[in-house]
Amino acid sequence: MTTPERVALFKCLADKSRLEILESLSAAPMYVEQLSKRLGITAPTVSFHLKKLEASGLVEAKKEQYYTVYSLREALLNQTMMNVVLSGSRALLDEREEAYRQGVIKSFFKYGKLQTIPVQRKKKLIILEELVKSFEKGRTYTEKEVNLILADFNDDFCTLRREMIVNQLMTREKNIYTRI
Repeated sequence: MTTPERVALFKCLADKSRLEILESLSAAPMYVEQLSKRLGITAPTVSFHLKKLEASGLVEAKKEQYYTVYSLREALLNQTMMNVVLSGSRALLDEREEAYRQGVIKSFFKYGKLQTIPVQRKKKLIILEELVKSFEKGRTYTEKEVNLILADFNDDFCTLRREMIVNQLMTREKNIYTRI
């Protein structure tokens, strides 16, 4: 559930009439006129609230002969408050992290070349993760092959190679390198 959907859901629930409609629908599916009589509010008002509830995903409508019968969508109502409140935060964090990552890559790479090796650990790791994509998983490389690939990005390929080992992006055993 996205943040705008969660906001719409909570706004929808912040109304006494809508809560009463949901309570009535928990007993059984009903049509507008039944809800109107039961709650003592006009049919157009009930329709207005049902449209809001339907838009937020709490209620579903089904045509039966001349009437539109409304019922609860229990899947959404059975979620815990914790799930509803936190469902969008992970996606938002991932989105922000990816934007930060792309910003770091953009600021350190010009025309496919690594301008400088970042000093800050987090930025350095992002750059190294980007560089390690140049190596195939499962394939072994000689030190010379690793140097040639890394030299395409920056002249200080020795530091890059060492940092990839230290940050466990590659392994080295008897001068044979493998991407992890």
